[in-house]
Amino acid sequence: MSTALFLADAEPDSRGYLEQNLRHDGFEIVADSRRRPDLVIADESDFERWCGEAPVIVLGRTEADALERVRAFRRGCDDYVPRPFHYDELVERIRAVLRRARPAQAEGGVVEAGSLRIDTRTRGVTVRGTRVHVAQKEYELLLKLAGEPDRVFTKKELLRDIWGYTVDARTRTLDSHASRLRRKLREADPATAFIENTWGVGYRLLGDLPEQ
Repeated sequence: MSTALFLADAEPDSRGYLEQNLRHDGFEIVADSRRRPDLVIADESDFERWCGEAPVIVLGRTEADALERVRAFRRGCDDYVPRPFHYDELVERIRAVLRRARPAQAEGGVVEAGSLRIDTRTRGVTVRGTRVHVAQKEYELLLKLAGEPDRVFTKKELLRDIWGYTVDARTRTLDSHASRLRRKLREADPATAFIENTWGVGYRLLGDLPEQ
C-alpha cells in the first residue's frame, strides 16, 4: 500500500503544486473522508486538529521566527518547514517523519520490556495487563526507549528523532513528557522504576529493575 498524505494547506497554489509533485513521487493524496492518512501537511492556522491522528508537518509563515516554530512543536507538530520551502527538502522531511512514526517493530507488531507491552498496530500500551493511556509524543518516546531497553538515549537524539529538532535546543519538552510518562506507568506498577533520567546524558527504560 502506498503512503497516504492529506494536504490541509489552505493556499490553493501551494496545495496544487504539492499534490501534483507528490503523486509523481509515488505518494497517494487522499481526501479526509477516505481513510486515515499516514501524514498530514498543514498550514499553521489549523494544524492542531490533526495532532494525535497522524504525524503533522506544518508549512509555516515566511516571517516566522524561532519562537513561533518552537510554539508549533509544543502544540504538537512533528516538523516545521517555513515558506518558501524547497520541494526536495520537504520530501526528505516527509520521509524522515514517516520513519520516526514507523520504527522497527518486533514480530507480530508487539514490543515488550519487562511488564511493559506495546502493541504497535493499535498503539496500545499496557503494564501488567493494565491499559495505560498515553499521548502521541509520550507513546513515541516510550516506543523509542523500549526498542533498546537499558540503553541510555541522549536528549539530543530523542529531541531530534521524536520532536524533529535539528539543532541543540534549550527546552523542557522532553523532560516534561518523560515525567508525565513515568508517572502514568508507575500508577499501573508502582514497584517498577521504568524511566530513568541519567543526569547530563538522557533517558533509558529500566524494565523491571526496582528503583533504588
